[in-house]
Amino acid sequence: MRQELVDKIKANPDYQTLVKTRSRFAIKLTIAMLVVYFAFILTIAFEPALLGTPLSADSVTTIGIPIGMVIIVFAFILTGIYTKRANTEFDDLTKKIKNSVKEN
Repeated sequence: MRQELVDKIKANPDYQTLVKTRSRFAIKLTIAMLVVYFAFILTIAFEPALLGTPLSADSVTTIGIPIGMVIIVFAFILTGIYTKRANTEFDDLTKKIKNSVKEN
């Protein structure tokens, strides 16, 4: 890609908005996932008996299993949220940037 085209894209206010918005959103989702994951890991490290509690008196399955599954589902949900926003707002901004660069 030619340097002048790169400079034109970087100077575009829509591009700057896209980068700033996308970065902030990705950081928020990353922090959410890290908090949930590390809370689980720290619980395993410091309170293993809590996650080792059986679901019922005669159950072999502990409470840690469904909690671990919820964490996996949470990761999928965050991925879906990002994908939905990327396919709408971020793609619209990208198209707008492409069109403005083509016109000039």
